Amino acid sequence: MELNVINKDGKDTGRKVTLSEEIFGIEPNDHAIYLDVKQYMANQRQGTHKSKERSEVVGSTRKLKKQKGTGGARAGALRSPVFVGGGRVFGPQPRDYSFKLNKKLKDLARRSALSYKVKEGSVIVVEDFTFDAPKTKDYVAFKSNLKIAEGTRSLLVLPGVDKNIFLSARNLEKTEIISARQINTYEILKAKSVIIFESALKQIEGSNE
Repeated sequence: MELNVINKDGKDTGRKVTLSEEIFGIEPNDHAIYLDVKQYMANQRQGTHKSKERSEVVGSTRKLKKQKGTGGARAGALRSPVFVGGGRVFGPQPRDYSFKLNKKLKDLARRSALSYKVKEGSVIVVEDFTFDAPKTKDYVAFKSNLKIAEGTRSLLVLPGVDKNIFLSARNLEKTEIISARQINTYEILKAKSVIIFESALKQIEGSNE
């Protein structure tokens, strides 16, 4: 499949790039995508949730009443889970939610996500550029030139770190900047428009050979 290369002013450069069928034209594997996104979101979790059990709650350990003859149930200390302010039974404890996936499966998921975006017509290839200085209005104008509606979630894939572009876009809502090496299934699927620098496209195709 071929795509026109656009410059930052939104005009056709007259050049075309041929997308690799092995990366942008495969039959998407939904289960691989599910697992990769599940792993990504699980790895973002801090897992610092914690509730106090009866041994950790501050309070007296004195027995509240005698064992028998009251007509009610037996009762121990105030820290018992049956009383308000007592410890919690089987409450959440700190844990690590992360898990590992096979590299080939993650690669399949990433290629599946890219193939979906190409089928949707959501991939735009732009000629490499940079800004003279970090200015948010320059990035807003760039998105406008590409006819990306305001409020539409977009992902810009760069060949490497570009400080001026990153600083120009960091205050914009629903705008993500990522390098070709960091591209992942979650960010691809979340974006409505995926903008790829021409040199970044070569990196993506090269890393999957």
